[in-house]
Amino acid sequence: MFLRKRMSRYTQGCSDKSVGTDELNRENSVNKDYLNRINIIKEKLEQADAVVIGAGAGLSTAAGFTYSGERFDRYFSDFGEKYGFTDMYSGGFYDFDTLEEYWAYWSRYVYVNRYMNPPKPLYRDIFELVKNKDYFVLTTNVDHCFQKAGFDKERMFYTQGDYGLFQCSRPCHDKTYDNEEIIKKMVLSQGFKIENIQCADSEKDGKTENILVKPQDTEIKLTIPTELVPRCPKCGRPMSMNLRADNTFVQDDGWYMAADRYEKFMENYRGQKILFLELGVGFNTPGIIKYNFWKYAAGWKNAFYVCINKGEAYVPGEIVDKSVSVNEDISVVCHNYSLRKGH
Repeated sequence: MFLRKRMSRYTQGCSDKSVGTDELNRENSVNKDYLNRINIIKEKLEQADAVVIGAGAGLSTAAGFTYSGERFDRYFSDFGEKYGFTDMYSGGFYDFDTLEEYWAYWSRYVYVNRYMNPPKPLYRDIFELVKNKDYFVLTTNVDHCFQKAGFDKERMFYTQGDYGLFQCSRPCHDKTYDNEEIIKKMVLSQGFKIENIQCADSEKDGKTENILVKPQDTEIKLTIPTELVPRCPKCGRPMSMNLRADNTFVQDDGWYMAADRYEKFMENYRGQKILFLELGVGFNTPGIIKYNFWKYAAGWKNAFYVCINKGEAYVPGEIVDKSVSVNEDISVVCHNYSLRKGH
């Protein structure tokens, strides 16, 4: 139904150069409209009996978890020079000759995107917005950022897996395994160090994190020792990441329990004022979050839908009267929201 009709899109655009009177008027109108949308989100959040957050890759990107550029150069420049790829994502699909090379790459990938914090405190900012509400998080992200920011793990459903889990590559059984300790051993075996530093965004509470550091005058290896290659404790086959890439993805007991909790949460709040807050969700896998949020917004009388995603802030015409979209960086919107809290 939604895809057959034209969608509405909010686009914010401001110019820093000198402009004429008409253009300035248009710019002021855009700014006023933007702030009005922030105020609507603030009002709907305050009025909501419950909040369902739907989060996609755009949220972690806004928090600074970029897969190319400076972060790639810092941790993967040697792999890039040898194999020719220029971002972490592409490297994840490279067909390495040996398991020792494969896990050298993936151990770095997992450590910097799962066991280190994102550069910006965006997830913590979002937690501050909803911590006093009854909330639930539905996400396709696999980087564990919500839980690290303080969200209750019993109120989250990671539908697509977790960088912090291994599974049998076959798989011969439906169980997953925490990988933090073996991942640490893998990165250390390549010559990296792990240093404990204070989190950049936690000066007041003194929280620390363990970051991956490349020592000066140390040659970093592109392999790990054979004895560190993870293998299934049941059948002996190589382990793989617990990520939904194909039909071998393991949905373990924890996955099904989280799915049940989400279903019960939705049923408990049926008919009440519920805010569907969609953050950074694109159209790669829209059926998990986006289309379901549209359906609930259309079918539930007291539901309201918010979409924040720079470049992809769409709202179907059928729910335009009970929705608001913001085409802006999520971290910018959160900052502006905080500034408007006192108004």
